[in-house]
Formats: sequence, C-alpha cells, structure tokens
Amino acid sequence: MGKICIPKSEFEQRLANIRRAMVERKLDAFFVYGDEYRKENLRYVSNYWPIFERGGMICAREGAPIVLCAPEGEQVAKEMSVWTDVRLLPDFLCVTVPDEIDYPMATYTSFRKLADELRGKGQLERLGVVGLSDMPAYLTRNIEAGFDCKIVDCADLLYELRKNKTPNEIACLREAARIADAGYRKMMESKLIGLTERQAAAIAEGECRNQGAEAVIFTVFGSGNRTHRIIGRPEEKVIEDGDMIMCALAIQYEGYVSTYNLPFAVGNCSEETKRVIDVLIHASAAGLPYLKGGEPMKNFVSAVRNYFREAGLAEYDVYPPLHGIGCAEAESPYPDENTEAVFTPGMCVNTDISLFGLAGGSNRIEEGFVITENGAESLFPIIRSYYENWLKENG
Repeated sequence: MGKICIPKSEFEQRLANIRRAMVERKLDAFFVYGDEYRKENLRYVSNYWPIFERGGMICAREGAPIVLCAPEGEQVAKEMSVWTDVRLLPDFLCVTVPDEIDYPMATYTSFRKLADELRGKGQLERLGVVGLSDMPAYLTRNIEAGFDCKIVDCADLLYELRKNKTPNEIACLREAARIADAGYRKMMESKLIGLTERQAAAIAEGECRNQGAEAVIFTVFGSGNRTHRIIGRPEEKVIEDGDMIMCALAIQYEGYVSTYNLPFAVGNCSEETKRVIDVLIHASAAGLPYLKGGEPMKNFVSAVRNYFREAGLAEYDVYPPLHGIGCAEAESPYPDENTEAVFTPGMCVNTDISLFGLAGGSNRIEEGFVITENGAESLFPIIRSYYENWLKENG
C-alpha cells in the first residue's frame, strides 16, 4: 500500500480548475500567498509550507507554475513543492525581524522581473491574488508596483474549490484523525491526576508524533475552572480529582487537519460535571440526522441550539456548532441558523458543539465528518462508538 498523500496528478487538476476560472474572470496570471500561519492556500496549490518566511506561487494561463520563497526555505520548497521551478524573493525574508538579512549565496528575482517574464509570453493586465487579507501592507504595495496591472482579489475562488474534498483529501483527513485518536486515547488512558496540564498534553502530542503527525497545529487544554477559557493553552495547573478536562487536539497530516475533542472528567467527578458531558453528547445526537447531502446547513445548527434552549442552557452556547475542515483547522462553510446553503456529498465538516460557563465545567465536542448523500460518516469511529455507548447507557 502506498503512502497516503495528495498525488501530483491532483495538484495538476487543481491548477486546471484555477486556469478555467482565470479564463472566466479574464485573469492573465494568478498569485497565491502563504506563510507559516496562513498556509492553507499555498499548500493547496503547490504543497509548499514555509517555515519562518513567506511564500507564494504564480502561474499564467499556460506553462509551469513558479514557486516563490526566501533563501532559508529554498531547500524545503524544493523538497515539498510539486512544481520544480523555485525562485527566491527578498520580499519573503523572515517575518519576525525588521533587519535586512544578508544571504550572500542567494540569487533573487523580483516582482518586476516576474512580470516582465510573464509579459514576454502574453499580456498581463489583470493579476488574480489570493491572500491579500493575509499579507502585510508593504508586500501588497510591492506586488502592485512590481506587476503594474489591475490586482483582483480572488480569495473566494480557492475557498470554493476547497469546499468539496476528493477521495485523496478525505484519506489524508482520515489519517490525521487516526493519529489524533491514538494520541487522545493515550492521554485518556494515562493517570492524569497529579500531572500538570502541560504534562497531560505532552502525552497526547508525543503519541501523535510517534504515529506520524506532520504537525500538532494546536492543543487547546483546560482542567477544572480553566475549562471556562474557550481556547486556553495548557498551563502549569495541576489536574485534580474530579476535574473536567477540555482538550482539543488539532493534528495535521500531509497538509490536512483533523481536530478531536472528547469531553471527559478524571476521578470522582460531580453530577454537575456529568450533566455537562451528557448534554453535549445529546446535542450532538440531535444534530447528526441533519448532516447529509441536500440538507440546508441551518437545520443542523438549529437542531443543536434548540436542544440547548430546551435544556435551559442557551446562555452558555457562545458560537455556531459546525465548520468546514481541510487544509485549515476551520474553513468554509461556517453556517449559522440563517444559512440557506445545503450540504453536498464530499464536504468535510467538524462539529464544535460547546457550552461555556456552567458550574460543572465547560467543554466541547469536536468530531470530523464526511458528508454523503444519505448521512455523514465520522472520521473518528472510536469517538463515535463512545458517544453511542453513552447514549445507550444514559438514555
């Protein structure tokens, strides 16, 4: 069995999809920006993920794309990118320092040179750009000055292309989920009472690396009263008997991110804490029938929120309970109770069903699903079994 990944043929298909859209939008060239944090679009079109520095990819309507990076990332770009033409730009140097860094071995191009090269093959009057909201103002100005043409914001184009996943993308999400599940179970099976939150998180993160995680994108962690922090990081607080544990583990594999959060408590927890867990699991069950192709997204959101309303807990429900997943931990769609758009087969979504501020603690359920024509298939079969067994035992 070969490695689970996105093959070059799929990147070629993505490029073909972009070029069809370029013709429709009357674009002569297409530029995609990315950096270590806002990596998803650049990874989607080239497989390159910068470290410390910025990066990009530019293509015309024909010919090979050009991947752009800075000197320290050159070998990383050549190793990761599916496209072989890699160029260096001084505009993409280390993002965290204002100093001009001298790289004596570097041979740079420029936006002006790239524009001249494109104009040597055809007209360059309209440049589509993805990432205008992600890059600093000076970089936007340099692109505008260097290409000296109409700049068209095309972020929506990639958001739409990324919504429905191919079998290869789903396989990568499944593998990320498998790794996250292994790490989470290792943590849950460990004796956590007496450990710090950071030590507990390290158990999960270390196992995920052992299982093949490309990256731990984040670990949201809180125990006891610290669960009330919606997105808190693990700290030096010692986990005590009866503590609620909120741990959201986001694991990346081959550019795709699956997030796992199973609400649980350690030791002798209170009835109030058990109720929080029970309500979250029942709210998840209330929404699940509405995760299927052709179903308006608002129906899932309303089903979850109505369950909280009927339980008298609406004031603790702080944001919508679902979002898309893929090359980013959270991406489109992100529906609310007014969203008329429907789920389509091939969409991948993550529940984020949460309650914050209750006496028994705060927590959330995060579980990834693949939308099918007749329902939704969990990326986490073990977590799904846990919830189904809970419902059988607790009514």
